[in-house]
Amino acid sequence: MNFTGKKVLVTGGSKGIGFATAEAFYLLGAEVHITTTTKNKSEFKNFKVYKVDFEKEESIKNFLSLVGEEGYDICVNNAGINIINKIEKTNLEDWENILKVNLTAPFRIIQAVTPYMIKNKSGKIVNISSIWGIISKEKRLPYSSSKFGIRGLTLACAAELAKDNILVNSVLPGFTLTELTKKILTSEEMSDIEKKIPAGRMADPKEIAQIVVFLCSEMNSYISGQDIVVDGGFINV
Repeated sequence: MNFTGKKVLVTGGSKGIGFATAEAFYLLGAEVHITTTTKNKSEFKNFKVYKVDFEKEESIKNFLSLVGEEGYDICVNNAGINIINKIEKTNLEDWENILKVNLTAPFRIIQAVTPYMIKNKSGKIVNISSIWGIISKEKRLPYSSSKFGIRGLTLACAAELAKDNILVNSVLPGFTLTELTKKILTSEEMSDIEKKIPAGRMADPKEIAQIVVFLCSEMNSYISGQDIVVDGGFINV
Protein backbone atom coordinates (compact mmCIF):
# COMPACT_ATOMS: atom_id res chain seq x y z
CA MET A 1 0.00 0.00 0.00
CA ASN A 2 1.31 3.40 -1.00
CA PHE A 3 -0.29 6.71 -0.03
CA THR A 4 2.26 9.00 -1.66
CA GLY A 5 0.47 12.11 -2.90
CA LYS A 6 -2.52 11.52 -0.61
CA LYS A 7 -3.58 13.98 2.07
CA VAL A 8 -5.08 12.41 5.20
CA LEU A 9 -6.97 13.91 8.13
CA VAL A 10 -7.08 11.97 11.42
CA THR A 11 -8.98 13.56 14.28
CA GLY A 12 -7.79 12.75 17.79
CA GLY A 13 -4.45 11.79 16.28
CA SER A 14 -2.16 12.52 19.22
CA LYS A 15 -2.51 9.23 21.07
CA GLY A 16 -3.95 5.72 21.08
CA ILE A 17 -5.69 4.47 17.95
CA GLY A 18 -5.57 7.91 16.36
CA PHE A 19 -1.80 8.25 16.68
CA ALA A 20 -1.21 4.67 15.47
CA THR A 21 -3.39 5.41 12.45
CA ALA A 22 -1.71 8.72 11.65
CA GLU A 23 1.73 7.13 11.96
CA ALA A 24 0.74 4.22 9.70
CA PHE A 25 -0.39 6.58 6.96
CA TYR A 26 2.77 8.68 7.32
CA LEU A 27 5.04 5.64 7.03
CA LEU A 28 3.19 4.71 3.83
CA GLY A 29 3.92 8.08 2.25
CA ALA A 30 0.87 10.21 3.04
CA GLU A 31 0.79 13.83 4.10
CA VAL A 32 -0.93 13.53 7.49
CA HIS A 33 -2.87 16.16 9.39
CA ILE A 34 -4.13 15.50 12.92
CA THR A 35 -6.21 17.24 15.56
CA THR A 36 -5.41 17.32 19.25
CA THR A 37 -6.77 19.15 22.29
CA THR A 38 -3.77 19.43 24.58
CA LYS A 39 -0.52 18.26 23.03
CA ASN A 40 2.26 20.59 22.01
CA LYS A 41 2.57 20.76 18.22
CA SER A 42 6.35 20.27 18.38
CA GLU A 43 5.82 16.69 19.59
CA PHE A 44 4.44 15.67 16.21
CA LYS A 45 7.00 16.82 13.68
CA ASN A 46 5.78 14.34 11.04
CA PHE A 47 2.24 15.75 11.01
CA LYS A 48 0.49 19.03 10.48
CA VAL A 49 -1.29 19.65 13.79
CA TYR A 50 -4.53 21.49 14.51
CA LYS A 51 -5.42 22.21 18.12
CA VAL A 52 -9.20 21.77 18.26
CA ASP A 53 -11.72 21.38 21.07
CA PHE A 54 -14.79 19.76 19.52
CA GLU A 55 -16.86 20.73 22.57
CA LYS A 56 -16.43 24.43 21.78
CA GLU A 57 -18.28 25.98 18.85
CA GLU A 58 -15.72 28.68 18.11
CA SER A 59 -12.90 26.14 18.05
CA ILE A 60 -14.64 23.78 15.65
CA LYS A 61 -15.80 26.64 13.40
CA ASN A 62 -12.23 27.89 13.06
CA PHE A 63 -11.06 24.39 12.24
CA LEU A 64 -13.82 23.74 9.69
CA SER A 65 -13.00 26.99 7.89
CA LEU A 66 -9.56 25.51 7.16
CA VAL A 67 -10.62 21.94 6.39
CA GLY A 68 -12.43 22.74 3.17
CA GLU A 69 -9.38 24.53 1.80
CA GLU A 70 -7.01 21.61 2.40
CA GLY A 71 -8.51 19.06 0.01
CA TYR A 72 -8.36 15.77 1.88
CA ASP A 73 -8.35 12.45 0.02
CA ILE A 74 -8.95 10.49 3.22
CA CYS A 75 -10.73 11.38 6.46
CA VAL A 76 -10.64 9.34 9.67
CA ASN A 77 -13.05 10.53 12.35
CA ASN A 78 -11.43 9.14 15.47
CA ALA A 79 -11.72 11.83 18.17
CA GLY A 80 -13.97 10.79 21.02
CA ILE A 81 -14.71 11.19 24.71
CA ASN A 82 -16.45 9.03 27.29
CA ILE A 83 -17.97 9.60 30.70
CA ILE A 84 -18.98 6.49 32.63
CA ASN A 85 -21.96 7.03 34.90
CA LYS A 86 -25.34 5.66 35.90
CA ILE A 87 -28.41 6.90 34.02
CA GLU A 88 -29.73 8.95 36.94
CA LYS A 89 -26.34 10.58 37.46
CA THR A 90 -25.73 11.45 33.82
CA ASN A 91 -26.30 15.17 33.51
CA LEU A 92 -27.41 16.99 30.36
CA GLU A 93 -24.06 18.72 29.89
CA ASP A 94 -22.17 15.41 29.80
CA TRP A 95 -24.73 13.96 27.37
CA GLU A 96 -24.47 16.96 25.05
CA ASN A 97 -20.66 17.12 25.13
CA ILE A 98 -20.29 13.43 24.27
CA LEU A 99 -22.67 13.84 21.33
CA LYS A 100 -20.86 17.00 20.20
CA VAL A 101 -17.47 15.28 20.07
CA ASN A 102 -18.43 11.73 19.10
CA LEU A 103 -21.24 12.33 16.60
CA THR A 104 -21.84 15.96 15.66
CA ALA A 105 -18.17 16.72 14.95
CA PRO A 106 -17.79 13.78 12.52
CA PHE A 107 -20.97 14.91 10.71
CA ARG A 108 -19.66 18.45 10.34
CA ILE A 109 -16.22 17.29 9.27
CA ILE A 110 -17.73 15.02 6.62
CA GLN A 111 -19.72 18.01 5.34
CA ALA A 112 -16.46 19.95 5.08
CA VAL A 113 -14.29 17.31 3.36
CA THR A 114 -16.75 15.82 0.88
CA PRO A 115 -16.98 18.72 -1.64
CA TYR A 116 -13.34 18.14 -2.60
CA MET A 117 -13.86 14.38 -2.77
CA ILE A 118 -16.99 14.77 -4.89
CA LYS A 119 -15.13 17.08 -7.28
CA ASN A 120 -12.35 14.48 -7.62
CA LYS A 121 -14.80 11.56 -7.79
CA SER A 122 -12.67 9.80 -5.19
CA GLY A 123 -12.40 9.58 -1.43
CA LYS A 124 -12.32 7.37 1.64
CA ILE A 125 -13.94 8.09 5.00
CA VAL A 126 -13.62 5.90 8.09
CA ASN A 127 -15.55 6.64 11.26
CA ILE A 128 -14.28 5.06 14.46
CA SER A 129 -17.21 3.64 16.40
CA SER A 130 -16.83 0.98 19.12
CA ILE A 131 -18.13 -2.41 20.16
CA TRP A 132 -20.36 -0.29 22.44
CA GLY A 133 -22.02 0.86 19.23
CA ILE A 134 -23.24 -2.67 18.52
CA ILE A 135 -23.69 -3.96 22.07
CA SER A 136 -23.81 -2.04 25.34
CA LYS A 137 -23.50 -2.29 29.10
CA GLU A 138 -24.31 -0.33 32.22
CA LYS A 139 -23.00 3.23 32.65
CA ARG A 140 -22.46 3.65 28.90
CA LEU A 141 -25.66 5.54 27.99
CA PRO A 142 -24.25 8.68 26.27
CA TYR A 143 -21.18 6.94 24.82
CA SER A 144 -23.10 3.98 23.46
CA SER A 145 -25.78 6.24 22.01
CA SER A 146 -23.13 8.29 20.21
CA LYS A 147 -21.42 5.21 18.81
CA PHE A 148 -24.67 3.67 17.60
CA GLY A 149 -25.23 7.05 15.95
CA ILE A 150 -21.89 6.87 14.18
CA ARG A 151 -23.05 3.68 12.50
CA GLY A 152 -26.16 5.47 11.23
CA LEU A 153 -24.05 8.37 10.01
CA THR A 154 -21.79 5.93 8.18
CA LEU A 155 -24.66 4.12 6.47
CA ALA A 156 -26.38 7.32 5.33
CA CYS A 157 -23.16 8.84 3.98
CA ALA A 158 -22.17 5.61 2.24
CA ALA A 159 -25.54 5.44 0.49
CA GLU A 160 -25.34 9.03 -0.71
CA LEU A 161 -21.67 9.25 -1.68
CA ALA A 162 -21.14 5.91 -3.45
CA LYS A 163 -22.09 7.42 -6.80
CA ASP A 164 -19.12 9.78 -6.42
CA ASN A 165 -16.72 6.90 -5.72
CA ILE A 166 -16.45 7.87 -2.06
CA LEU A 167 -16.41 4.84 0.25
CA VAL A 168 -17.54 5.29 3.85
CA ASN A 169 -17.12 2.65 6.55
CA SER A 170 -16.96 2.39 10.32
CA VAL A 171 -14.45 0.48 12.42
CA LEU A 172 -15.61 -0.83 15.80
CA PRO A 173 -12.64 -1.56 18.09
CA GLY A 174 -13.00 -3.77 21.12
CA PHE A 175 -10.79 -3.53 24.19
CA THR A 176 -7.56 -1.87 23.07
CA LEU A 177 -4.35 -1.41 25.03
CA THR A 178 -4.07 2.38 24.87
CA GLU A 179 -2.58 4.86 27.34
CA LEU A 180 -6.10 5.54 28.61
CA THR A 181 -6.76 1.84 29.20
CA LYS A 182 -3.56 1.52 31.22
CA LYS A 183 -4.46 4.63 33.17
CA ILE A 184 -8.03 3.71 34.19
CA LEU A 185 -7.64 -0.06 34.68
CA THR A 186 -5.46 -1.95 37.13
CA SER A 187 -3.38 -4.86 35.87
CA GLU A 188 -5.81 -7.18 37.60
CA GLU A 189 -8.78 -5.60 35.84
CA MET A 190 -7.04 -5.84 32.48
CA SER A 191 -6.25 -9.49 33.15
CA ASP A 192 -9.92 -10.19 33.93
CA ILE A 193 -11.02 -8.53 30.68
CA GLU A 194 -8.48 -10.46 28.63
CA LYS A 195 -9.88 -13.74 29.99
CA LYS A 196 -13.24 -12.81 28.44
CA ILE A 197 -11.75 -12.17 25.00
CA PRO A 198 -11.47 -15.32 22.86
CA ALA A 199 -8.17 -14.07 21.43
CA GLY A 200 -6.86 -13.94 25.00
CA ARG A 201 -5.57 -10.37 24.86
CA MET A 202 -6.50 -6.79 24.11
CA ALA A 203 -5.80 -5.28 20.71
CA ASP A 204 -2.71 -3.24 20.03
CA PRO A 205 -3.66 0.20 18.57
CA LYS A 206 -1.59 -0.67 15.50
CA GLU A 207 -3.93 -3.59 14.77
CA ILE A 208 -6.89 -1.20 14.60
CA ALA A 209 -4.86 1.18 12.46
CA GLN A 210 -4.11 -1.58 9.95
CA ILE A 211 -7.82 -2.09 9.30
CA VAL A 212 -8.34 1.64 8.82
CA VAL A 213 -5.43 1.84 6.40
CA PHE A 214 -6.73 -1.11 4.39
CA LEU A 215 -10.19 0.45 4.06
CA CYS A 216 -8.60 3.67 2.81
CA SER A 217 -6.19 2.00 0.41
CA GLU A 218 -6.51 1.14 -3.27
CA MET A 219 -6.98 -2.47 -2.15
CA ASN A 220 -10.50 -1.43 -1.13
CA SER A 221 -12.49 -0.42 -4.18
CA TYR A 222 -15.95 -1.73 -3.26
CA ILE A 223 -16.45 -2.03 0.51
CA SER A 224 -18.75 0.72 1.74
CA GLY A 225 -21.40 1.17 4.43
CA GLN A 226 -19.91 -1.60 6.54
CA ASP A 227 -19.22 -2.01 10.26
CA ILE A 228 -15.85 -3.72 10.71
CA VAL A 229 -15.65 -5.14 14.23
CA VAL A 230 -12.09 -5.60 15.54
CA ASP A 231 -12.46 -7.17 18.97
CA GLY A 232 -10.73 -10.56 19.08
CA GLY A 233 -14.12 -12.27 19.00
CA PHE A 234 -15.46 -10.58 22.18
CA ILE A 235 -18.99 -9.74 21.06
CA ASN A 236 -19.55 -13.24 19.73
CA VAL A 237 -19.04 -14.86 23.11
